[in-house]
Amino acid sequence: MFRKSVLVLIFTALVSGMAMAEGMMKHGGMKHGMMGGKGGSSEDSRISLNLPPMMKQHQLANMRAHLDAVRQIVSSIAEDDFNGASEIAAQQLGSNKRMMKMCNMIENEAFKGMGLAFHKSGDDLAKTLKTGNLKESLRALNNTMNYCVSCHATFRQ
Repeated sequence: MFRKSVLVLIFTALVSGMAMAEGMMKHGGMKHGMMGGKGGSSEDSRISLNLPPMMKQHQLANMRAHLDAVRQIVSSIAEDDFNGASEIAAQQLGSNKRMMKMCNMIENEAFKGMGLAFHKSGDDLAKTLKTGNLKESLRALNNTMNYCVSCHATFRQ
């Protein structure tokens, strides 16, 4: 029961974060100072990737797919399906050929490096999930999600 309660809380936080991110995207992105709780500049000081419109939409779709993969992983863990969660992590977040090809198309080296590290963390997550250890799996998932937060705090489309 405790395990399911913790997972429900995690899932709720994820859904809340998704809704907040969606609202931010609709209203011009995350503004500097928004997350600090204190008044701040309304200027978005993140680094623009200056992607062409088609590539921008492709990148945004990939990030939404990554977020959905995290949702699926949490759902699988809630059902004690660590092997299924591991497969999702490996296929949708890991450093497979498709992901590496996309990362290597990006010209910004810092963004590319962060993306490659994110996908490596997806590999580590898949490996950890295979053990079936809840605490270690949640730590690995947190590590992967830290790359998401860090990247979104640094870059914008």
